[in-house]
Amino acid sequence: MVGRRVYYGWVVLGVAALGMVGTLPGRTQGLGLITEPLLTDLGISRVAYAQINLVATLVGAAFAFGVGSQIDRRGSRSVLTIIAAALGLVVLTMSQSTSIAAMLVFITLTRGLGQTALSIVSLAMVGKWFRRRLTWAMGIYALVMSVGFMLAFPLVGAIVLSGGWRTAWAAVGATLLVVVAPVAWIFGRSRPEDVGQVMDGGLDRDEAAAPRSSDAVTSFTFGGALRTPAFWVFAVASSLYGLVASGIGLFNESVLAERGFAPEVYHQALAITAITGLAGNFVAGAWAERGSLRPVLISAMLILGGGLAALPHVTTTTHVMLQAVAMGVAGGFVMVVFFSFWGRAYGQAHLGRIQAAAQALTVLASALGPLVLAWSVDATGSYATAFYALAVSVVALAGAAATVRVPQMAR
Repeated sequence: MVGRRVYYGWVVLGVAALGMVGTLPGRTQGLGLITEPLLTDLGISRVAYAQINLVATLVGAAFAFGVGSQIDRRGSRSVLTIIAAALGLVVLTMSQSTSIAAMLVFITLTRGLGQTALSIVSLAMVGKWFRRRLTWAMGIYALVMSVGFMLAFPLVGAIVLSGGWRTAWAAVGATLLVVVAPVAWIFGRSRPEDVGQVMDGGLDRDEAAAPRSSDAVTSFTFGGALRTPAFWVFAVASSLYGLVASGIGLFNESVLAERGFAPEVYHQALAITAITGLAGNFVAGAWAERGSLRPVLISAMLILGGGLAALPHVTTTTHVMLQAVAMGVAGGFVMVVFFSFWGRAYGQAHLGRIQAAAQALTVLASALGPLVLAWSVDATGSYATAFYALAVSVVALAGAAATVRVPQMAR
């Protein structure tokens, strides 16, 4: 139609998705791409590396404090540009590191700047633009982001195999500096007013100015939410998935090598997990939109439990890919539950503190995940014992989710 222009929020959404893909070096799956060659290069034991990861993840989580206020004060455009550039410099410097002490510092900085700070500003960038149809926009954001990760994981993995982890990490750092940071500054905008006008096309003309949903329902206090068993069942279930995902993500190449698979199979499995995770997002979102989040969580835990129990027995590439599908679908389901449950169950008035408490549990669990697997290998010579124990735990949580009393709003 003549005269219709693209709503600039879609451009901002693309910039935000690019920023999220830029978190790769600070994510467990990203670090997993270089774990094996890095351990060999620096002579680090698996348990020591897991301990480094534990400290780095916990300290890196502290980078969340103050990021929100900086976004409100400086705008998401500036904050995204600064953090992307800082992360790029850290990754470039890390690619030249030769000591274990320096590695602790650099992994901590990649966790803090990437996994924590850059993730926060990326999500906030979308939230500040889309109001009336935020869920729809987040679905598009998830699609673009997932495609980005599906391209980035095998590309970085191929560079690791051909040129080594240092070459790959230098390339990632340079990309953050010369691509992500400039794109964020040139095309990013902090809010619709920065464009000068709200453009037509894609969403309603008043999309940017539409009010957010009000807290019309009765809200729980922070203490009241923590006193409900449902909080702990849903929080621990989400956290346990994070523990599993971080442990497998960091040592997945080693896990599959134990079963006789080459690194290329690990890189293929990453892409499968990413695309099926996206499918899981859409299925769980549509399912939850029509009813309760309880069956979504139960299904996620049962799928995850089956995948964990099967992992010590994979013998063909097809088995590996099916296990990757299970991890992806379970992760997609858990993501929908984690982002949606707290507001549905406890209202909006104290949502920040309630969700922060749940987030703290997931950070702790993700930090412990690699250590749990490393301990299993150190004590038994295999990952199998840990996988069996975790499978029993997640199935038990499925049972708890089926019986726990859930606040009326989330049923």
